[in-house]
Amino acid sequence: MLTQEIITNVRRLEIRTRRIVDQLTAGAYHSVFKGRGMEFNEVREYEAGDDVRTIDWNVTARLGRPYIKKYVEERELTVVLLVDLSASGDFGSGERSKAMQAAELAALLSFSAVRNNDRVGLLLFTEAEELYLPPRKGRRHALRVVRELLACQRRRRATDIRLALERMMRLTRRRAVVFLISDMLDSGFEAALAIANRRHDVVALRITDPRELSLPRLGFLSVEDAESGEGVVFSGGNARALRRLALEAGGMRAGQTEVCRRAGVDLIDLTCGQDVVKPLMQFFRSREKRR
Repeated sequence: MLTQEIITNVRRLEIRTRRIVDQLTAGAYHSVFKGRGMEFNEVREYEAGDDVRTIDWNVTARLGRPYIKKYVEERELTVVLLVDLSASGDFGSGERSKAMQAAELAALLSFSAVRNNDRVGLLLFTEAEELYLPPRKGRRHALRVVRELLACQRRRRATDIRLALERMMRLTRRRAVVFLISDMLDSGFEAALAIANRRHDVVALRITDPRELSLPRLGFLSVEDAESGEGVVFSGGNARALRRLALEAGGMRAGQTEVCRRAGVDLIDLTCGQDVVKPLMQFFRSREKRR
């Protein structure tokens, strides 16, 4: 992609997502995520029912009556966008590929973070780390995040979510809200996902194209794995074969969902070509109810 084309597309994404950002920030974006820590505010006299672990023993000894420490939650967040750049994202049966959907989603979250005065960072990955931008504040930094999303030329084609999560944990020391944006066509990352979610607040955003779940009845199809390069000829006119394909795709999808459930990670499903606002708002509303 040429430099001028990248600049044009960055601007287009900013304009396109502006209305959506307004909806998210006016809604529950900030209220459903915990701040990065607790800041000491004041002490007050102990009352029945207070947590004894918050007793300030120095003040208690000095005044002869039990006092507790009061804290306020720091509302500034660190947001890390963990975006899958592997070759499977190039697929799209409609006007938009999974990679395009991922870029728009990451741009939306980046601008939302900036609107809330949060810091946002970016880690692009395949089977290796492709690019890392440390979290920073400001519109200028958000625009750079989007520019890198559009301009980065991957060096590898396969996916390694475990490696990406482990790399993120080494780079991100403070508690962060981590958005994992991927089609999740990978395995072996369950343990890393669970560990990452204990340290941070991880939300998985799974992007799927409708044709990955079912195919129409067609003739013979020559299909190639975008990441491994392996090919197969598939009989698209065979109803039994189509049903088997749909069952296998559904089983893989259910397995991914179960991995997230066991790791305690919230999962948001997004479909190529469909509006991203509704599933995001539904997630924010449902999560707000749980807090």
